[in-house]
Amino acid sequence: MLANYLIGLREGLEAALVVSILVAYLVRTDRRPLLRQVWFGVGIAAGVSIGLGALLTLGPQGLSFEAQEAIGGILSIVAVGLITWMIFWMGKTARHLKGHLENALENAISVGKGAVVAMAMLAVGREGLETALFLWAGITSAGSSWAPIVGASLGIATAIGLGFLMYRGAIKVNLRTFFQWTGVFLILVAGGVLAYGVHDLQEAGILPGLNTLAFDISGAVPAGSVHGTLLKGIFNLSPQTTVLEAVAWVAYVVPVMWLFVRMAFRSGPPAPARPVAASSRDLASA
Repeated sequence: MLANYLIGLREGLEAALVVSILVAYLVRTDRRPLLRQVWFGVGIAAGVSIGLGALLTLGPQGLSFEAQEAIGGILSIVAVGLITWMIFWMGKTARHLKGHLENALENAISVGKGAVVAMAMLAVGREGLETALFLWAGITSAGSSWAPIVGASLGIATAIGLGFLMYRGAIKVNLRTFFQWTGVFLILVAGGVLAYGVHDLQEAGILPGLNTLAFDISGAVPAGSVHGTLLKGIFNLSPQTTVLEAVAWVAYVVPVMWLFVRMAFRSGPPAPARPVAASSRDLASA
């Protein structure tokens, strides 16, 4: 639940920042009538993301066990690729996000209202689709538990609240620090999702080594125990991990973590948090 809460919080806050920048720019440039188009685009993006989640959940039903495991494994690996790209993209472009979005919105305005809708939909939709796919992978690994859905919903709700308070200037959030440490955590989560995807492909018979275990700690970490549930829910740790799962986890987490830490923390101490009330200037510069 904690992992899904942080995924919902991070992705939701990114989407909230995007919307806040667009809204603040229109308000500052006295183009309030175009707010309707922005919100319409945001609504479409949210609907498409929810539809993707429903399709991923209901689509594989009725297929054979092997087919379901194959689809689950492939989509889990795709989800890891998307979340990794998102982590590095935000780490590199957060400082320039405001300018990028404002330029894109200005270009859309020059084309027409339909372009404004499309621009808002694409800007927010990327976050929504990434969230739907990654959360689906987490929910699938948790079985029939509602905890991942509840955790993600709480994270998104928190992000919406934080985004509104930041826009109104009621709170200050150091976004650089936030994205640094959530990025570190999500790399560990993504490593677990990758290992789970590999296990699914082994279950489907696509990859070998299903019965070749790297370690078995089921005696020390029972599946139904509190610590076993936490490790499974947060990091997708399987007490019985195959050699291929362990190799995939290490091969992903070690280099990705090294590259991310080197990129995200290389500039020294984070800059002081700034209020974001008066305009969108500071939304992406923290």
